[in-house]
Amino acid sequence: MYLYDEFDKTFVAGRVEQFRDQVARRLSGELDEDQFKPLRLMNGVYLQLHAYMLRVAIPYGTLSSRQLRKLAFIARRYDKGYGHFTTRQNIQFNWPALADCPDILNELAEVEMHAIQTSGNCIRNVTSDQFAGASADEIEDPRPYAEILRQWSSLHPEYSFLPRKFKIAVNGAAKDRAAIQVHDIGYQIVRNADGEVGFSVYIGGGLGRTPLVAHKIRDFLPKADLLAYTNAVLRIYNLEGRRDNKYKARIKILVHEKGAEAIRAAVEAEFADHRDEALTLPQADIDRIRAYFAPPALPARADVSAPLAARKAKDPAFARFVAQNVAPHKVQGYGIVTISLKPIGGIPGDASAEWMEAVADLAETYSQSEIRVAHEQNLVLAHVALDDLPQVFDALQEHGLATANTGLVTDIIACPGLDYCALATARSIPVAQRISERFGDGARAEEIGELKINISGCINACGHHHVGHIGILGLDKSGGEAYQITLGGSADETCNVGAITGRSFSSDEIVDAIETVVDTYLKVRKERDEDFLAAFRRVGIEPFKEALYERD
Repeated sequence: MYLYDEFDKTFVAGRVEQFRDQVARRLSGELDEDQFKPLRLMNGVYLQLHAYMLRVAIPYGTLSSRQLRKLAFIARRYDKGYGHFTTRQNIQFNWPALADCPDILNELAEVEMHAIQTSGNCIRNVTSDQFAGASADEIEDPRPYAEILRQWSSLHPEYSFLPRKFKIAVNGAAKDRAAIQVHDIGYQIVRNADGEVGFSVYIGGGLGRTPLVAHKIRDFLPKADLLAYTNAVLRIYNLEGRRDNKYKARIKILVHEKGAEAIRAAVEAEFADHRDEALTLPQADIDRIRAYFAPPALPARADVSAPLAARKAKDPAFARFVAQNVAPHKVQGYGIVTISLKPIGGIPGDASAEWMEAVADLAETYSQSEIRVAHEQNLVLAHVALDDLPQVFDALQEHGLATANTGLVTDIIACPGLDYCALATARSIPVAQRISERFGDGARAEEIGELKINISGCINACGHHHVGHIGILGLDKSGGEAYQITLGGSADETCNVGAITGRSFSSDEIVDAIETVVDTYLKVRKERDEDFLAAFRRVGIEPFKEALYERD
């Protein structure tokens, strides 16, 4: 992973002290809230429903054990003992005192972390595949390119005050685990006919009140042109993006209104006019950054693990965990372990200080001190020997972290909703908890198979409800909480926005409605291995609408 150089250390330390002075001026009354707001947002501090919230960047979702321990310390010392991992691979602390925020930022700087550009109309945290650098299906590790983009975009003078926030994701495998087609720019690593590795480029994706899937505007971009092409896209957006209406200010609206082909032509012209050496990436610089992400030297292992096979044969719970939460590694004898932060009845994405410390311990002992944050709000141990899986599972069980539900009906994405967020119109957390309790993690969840439920507490879609196989949107209906259902969404390489089923459901009705959808799927699927999305795409929405509204 990337390590700060002296410039980074000096810059971040200076930023902390600058913000310390700004906070002191706010607390003394020298600055009012309107004056202070843009300053705090530049440092990741939001004013939520009940308290301030601090959003900390986790670039491309990669953490060291040392960094995760520091996050646990901050949760215990400055918050209420936990943090919330988000769909942008960040962590949020929901209860810090404003006076403590500079001290928290100083603690983060000690472990090479910060909160810069986690808010505001700028280029936000660059996200990536949580299995990057480890997965068996990867073309190339996308994290070096995400890091290059991060360094280039941090406090970029031309792009610090864009029409609206701007999000970039980079994916390195044929399977899109980074949801690149719902980003302002999505880069997919590809290999061309000559065997060269570069990027396919997607622009204009996004969720919120106007969900749109990105358009591919280039089949192949050489690595050396990554910054020049990104610069071209951002220049067109910065010049032509709307600033008169924040709801229409994202690049997705510009692409939608002018047409993808017109924007592609404008980007290509800008790229051709400014394709100079200053923005061309020398191979030596790419290699320098890639060296930070060199794969660990994993000792050779047999492709069949006797301890693993023996434990699976005698322990059904362990066998379920391996089947559901362990993915293939590119190195023989190793696996990638997803640690679910979705215990049955729990709050999706929340992790206590104790959990964070336990995961840090496991990473140090079994995973080269490396942890990943998934945009699905789970944690990942990227390099675990198959022989060590029994010990890892036992330790996870001890801490209540061995829920074998990755990708299943209870692996729910949910935003904080009305329990915390001032923008929310309904609660997300209690709905997620009740759905989780209804379906559990036993035979019923296994019978249902892969099924992604995403919940947002408002139209801003921080819970990515539009691209859930089942999406749930919380609404305010005549002063009460109501929930609209969408079906058939997907955030992977087959990206699609879900279709609205019909009228909304009350808080008392919504869990039963979700069960009706699931039961309908089980009735219409051709065979057990036809997953929800495949079945929905085959039969369409009508069977589900009929089941949901048969009594209307």
